[in-house]
Amino acid sequence: MSEKRTIQEMPPELRPYEKCERYGTESLSDPELLGVILKTGSLHRSSVNLAEEILYADGSEDGLLNLMHYSMDELMEIPGIGRVKAIQLLCVAELCKRMSRRNAFRRLDLHSPASVADYYMEHLRHRNEEEVHIMLLDTQNSFLRSVLISRGTINSSAVSPREIFYAALRYRAAAFILVHNHPSGIPEPSEQDLVFSRLLAELGKMMNLPLRDSLVIGDNTYCSLFEKGLL
Repeated sequence: MSEKRTIQEMPPELRPYEKCERYGTESLSDPELLGVILKTGSLHRSSVNLAEEILYADGSEDGLLNLMHYSMDELMEIPGIGRVKAIQLLCVAELCKRMSRRNAFRRLDLHSPASVADYYMEHLRHRNEEEVHIMLLDTQNSFLRSVLISRGTINSSAVSPREIFYAALRYRAAAFILVHNHPSGIPEPSEQDLVFSRLLAELGKMMNLPLRDSLVIGDNTYCSLFEKGLL
């Protein structure tokens, strides 16, 4: 942690704005970058000090990744973070996720489970609750759209085959891929995951709407039931 002092008390060459202007954004540390976004700190504490508290709360070494885990209420519990700053920080985190997802979409290969997992990774790996998505494919086996089916608790997300097939038929999909995350960060499929995925596969065959794969997203890792020979 840096010494707790206001921006005005810092030498000009160490102030984030002046440092950025003189040496470029790459010269700024993570707290300095976030400090520029925050603009102001609190009494006797600069925006950089406030950023350090956010990024390294409770001795965490995750740094910027911590932004992905905060809720608005949790951010507002930090002295110096009010409603406006909390919203700004949540928007920064969301921008990072969308930039990563857009970049992954440019490289998306629907024949590659790793590529599909990469598309969802930054969105799902930081979630504290389980989400179920389906990636819909058209008749040319190209990306049609992604649909959020369910958002659940930290342990599970209640979803029925009916909801999945309703969404697939609504958007006239020709096939689909099931994707969900494990908040634990461990992508090992549960027995429930296997049973549900196999049920969808059987129903898909009957409806001529095949399930191409079922992916479990962990923390920067994934499991493809198709690759594992489990589907």
